[in-house]
Amino acid sequence: MPPHRTIETLDDIAEGLAHLTDADAGLAKLVDEVEHVPLRRSTPGFAGLASIIVAQQVSKQSADAITGRLTRLVDPLTPENYVAAGEAAWREAGLSRPKQRTLLAVCEAIGAGALDLEHLCTIPAEDAVAAMTAVKGIGPWTAEVYLLFAAGHRDIFPAGDLALQAAAGDLFALDARPGDKALRAMAESWAPWRGVAARLLWAWYGQRSGRAVLP
Repeated sequence: MPPHRTIETLDDIAEGLAHLTDADAGLAKLVDEVEHVPLRRSTPGFAGLASIIVAQQVSKQSADAITGRLTRLVDPLTPENYVAAGEAAWREAGLSRPKQRTLLAVCEAIGAGALDLEHLCTIPAEDAVAAMTAVKGIGPWTAEVYLLFAAGHRDIFPAGDLALQAAAGDLFALDARPGDKALRAMAESWAPWRGVAARLLWAWYGQRSGRAVLP
């Protein structure tokens, strides 16, 4: 069992929302406005991480399309099958060259025993983030989103996410969208439920914009 409290059910989401309602008047307003805050859990492993890597810096719709092609071309989507498929399949799926290289680096790290994606879900977040970002091409956003949804960490907040930055800027009527550092500082007061705060902000921003923004 993980040494940390995790988000496993919608009851956990509800508990987090109750805490955030008491902690922050701005977030309390969102709790009243948002129709549904999703659980959004995924299975730990290579396929889940691959879908997050695909989602880097592209729209949700584009990411879903690329992931759909990739999982059809590489079935099942395992490190061994990804490597065996080769560049022709990666290009056909629509992967950019940097993402091809990142996924290959992940496969190599897994094969060498340097990256255990299931084990990472059982250790403290800071240790897991450090292990993941040691792989070339994986940055804090990718690591944090993976741990938020695959591991269910309740207090991770991917402050580098553009939708979260835009949502916070709009909610608190800031002159400019906060950057990673500023948003991390802002989110400190939402501990230990920053993972639910992220879900709430994504849900609110998606509801207002009419676009799917949850990674």
